[in-house]
Amino acid sequence: MALEDVYQRNLHHRTHRAGWLRAAVLGANDGLVSTASLMIGVTAAKSGGTDAQTFLITAGAAGIVAGAMSMAVGEYVSVRSQNDIEESDRLLEIEHLAIDPESELLELQEIYIHRGLTPELALEVAKAMHDRDPLEAHLRDELGQHPHTKARPVQAAVASAAAFTSGGLIPFIGAFAPTPGKVALSIVGFTVVGLIFTGIVSAKTAGSKIIAPTLRVILGGCVGMAITAGIGQLLHVSGI
Repeated sequence: MALEDVYQRNLHHRTHRAGWLRAAVLGANDGLVSTASLMIGVTAAKSGGTDAQTFLITAGAAGIVAGAMSMAVGEYVSVRSQNDIEESDRLLEIEHLAIDPESELLELQEIYIHRGLTPELALEVAKAMHDRDPLEAHLRDELGQHPHTKARPVQAAVASAAAFTSGGLIPFIGAFAPTPGKVALSIVGFTVVGLIFTGIVSAKTAGSKIIAPTLRVILGGCVGMAITAGIGQLLHVSGI
C-alpha cells in the first residue's frame, strides 16, 4: 500500500472529533434531562389548569435559555483552561530544549526504548526526530499533544449550546399536550425519544456499538426525571 493510501486510510480515525463530540453529547443529554426534569418537577408540584401550563411553558423556555448559556460559558472556560495547560507545557518544553538539548535527546531515546526499540535504534530515531523538529517530537511522544486532538474552546462552546438547545426543545414540545393532565406523560415520552436519538447519534459519530451507549443515556435520563418528579410531588403534597 502506498504511503498516500495510508494517509487517506488514517482519515477514518475519529480522534479528530474529540474536540467537540464530548461537548455536543453532554449538551444534548443535559438539555434533554435538565429541561425535562425541570418541567416534570414543576408539573408534579403544581395542580392542573391553564395557569399551571402557562407557568410550565415559561419555566421550560427560561430553563433552555439559561442552560444553553451556562453550558456554552462553562464549556469554553473549561476547554480554554485545558488549552492553557497545553500551552504552558509547550513553552516549558521549549525552555528545556534550549537549556539542555542533550538530556532531552536522551529522554526521547528512553521513551522509544520503553516502546520496544533497542537502545541503539531508539537513539538513532531520537536523533532523527531532533534533527527534524525536536519540539514537535517531544510534544507528541513525551506529552501526548497532537494537533488533531487539540480541544477547540469556541467550537466546543457552540456545539454545547446548540446541542443543549436542541435537546431542551424536545421535552419542551411535550408541554403543549392538548390535555393538561397528560402533560407530564407527554414530556416523558418526547424525552425518551430524544434520549434514544441522542444515544444512537453519539454512538454512530464515535464509531462504537449502538445498544450499550443508548441504554446508558436512557437509563441516566430516566433516573434524573424520576428523582425530580418525586421531589416535585413531595413539595406538592407538603404544600410548599
